[in-house]
Amino acid sequence: MNTEQRFSLIKSVGEEIITQEDLKILLDSKKHPIAYDGFEPSNVIHIAQGILRAININRMTSAGCKFKMLVADWHGWANNKMGGDLEKIQNVGKYLIECWKATGMDLDNIEFVWASDFMDDDEYWKIVMQMARNSTLQRVLRCTQIMGRKESDILQASQIMYPCMQAADVFYLGVDICQLGMDQRKVNVLARELGEKLAYGNPVAVHHHMLMGLGQPPATETTGIERHIELKMSKSKPDSAIFMTDSEAEIIRKIGKAYCPVKEVVENPILEYCKYLVFGMHNMMTIERPARFGGNLEFTSYTDLEHHYREGLVHPMDLKNAVAHYIDAMVRPVREHFENNAKARKLLEEIKGYEVTR
Repeated sequence: MNTEQRFSLIKSVGEEIITQEDLKILLDSKKHPIAYDGFEPSNVIHIAQGILRAININRMTSAGCKFKMLVADWHGWANNKMGGDLEKIQNVGKYLIECWKATGMDLDNIEFVWASDFMDDDEYWKIVMQMARNSTLQRVLRCTQIMGRKESDILQASQIMYPCMQAADVFYLGVDICQLGMDQRKVNVLARELGEKLAYGNPVAVHHHMLMGLGQPPATETTGIERHIELKMSKSKPDSAIFMTDSEAEIIRKIGKAYCPVKEVVENPILEYCKYLVFGMHNMMTIERPARFGGNLEFTSYTDLEHHYREGLVHPMDLKNAVAHYIDAMVRPVREHFENNAKARKLLEEIKGYEVTR
């Protein structure tokens, strides 16, 4: 691929890129830039963290990126996940890797990195200290959004360290591209500003879309990133999320009761799944219907599907049935991996017994 083709592929991942010009310069100068995402182990993961993550990483690696997936166990410890039990957090991290291995993720171009592997390195903590020394407390508190917290929350001192650690991860790992969700924007902007100020570098931020939960969107006045965060799929609402080991029956049930109003295309989670998951993996989508209702429909683009739905030419239940079929096909290899692999199955059974702490 030439630079423009690589740029176009990465742009298909990023709902926002900071900045597009910086990305073009990077791609011109590096054939294999280092991209990264970090995951805080916090119990079972849903399709936004599993399937969508695999789709986005595969696009990035197709564009020549080498990926570092940071299993942020110490970050989860700082954030009091699993009640602050580091061993449980690390077991959840092992489960994450087992999930990703079965999603079709391009493992040849991915390195899994554990935060605990570099926590005894003085160089890392020097960078953390530089992030902290050059940030105000107010700025760091605004960044606590990245770990599901609010500035108004009563925070532990360890949680205040978290944004400084995440910003330091970027420079310690030699990252060229931070490829995380829109909810991680504030810390990526902080890292870019401090990297430039302290001569660590100026990583590009490629922020992907956060998949909606299946429930009806709340009627609030929030907009922009805050609205994205408000709508995103959440583990705390199990019926609004599809998990990576959900059964076919569970997937059909959850999608069957999902919010999907007739002719409404804005903030419609079922259409979102078509756009980001079905068309993220396929060039065509088939909606099966009995002949008496007009027979099957085939769409070669999401735009075409959205148009037909807005015009009332696709019934919500027909769309839901099709989406359930496609989502189950995506989840099935992961589900079967945990059913057929004794080590993975034992790991899943163990972490399902853990009490989830916010």
